[in-house]
Amino acid sequence: MLVLGVDPGSRITGYGLVQKNGEEMVCIHLGRIRLTAKTPFHDRIHKIFQGVSEIMNQWSPQEMAIEDVFYAKNIKSALKLGHARGAALIAALECKIPIFEYTPLEIKKSVVGYGRAGKEQVRSMVQVILKLKSQPDLDASDALATAICHLNWSRFEDSRSFRR
Repeated sequence: MLVLGVDPGSRITGYGLVQKNGEEMVCIHLGRIRLTAKTPFHDRIHKIFQGVSEIMNQWSPQEMAIEDVFYAKNIKSALKLGHARGAALIAALECKIPIFEYTPLEIKKSVVGYGRAGKEQVRSMVQVILKLKSQPDLDASDALATAICHLNWSRFEDSRSFRR
């Protein structure tokens, strides 16, 4: 199964494609949709939508995993993040890709084993799990962690439903 993980942001949206072959997970592609603060906000949201759509059309993932909404101290930042998430969600809907949402706590716990892990810890574990030769940037590693979380969760769901 090929899963697209997305770490949404209004200036940088990280993404990563993880393929699961048996018990092994492999990074197929990763990157960032990088936008400048000088770009009008509505154009940034549109570029996120276009970028995620292009990735889906090029790689044809079976599912998309994205970080769920979380509470932030800065309401303006939280609203911008919500818009970026919305752009990625609409892209998946347009491409008819099933969407799965995970909280930051679930993602960190799934990848590191500790829900309060820092970004550097997450990146290190992503590098180990996917056997990457070099460390990905933090936005891409968060996206890869989201995909890994989904693949781990779907394995649990598959085994759980198998026992019924």
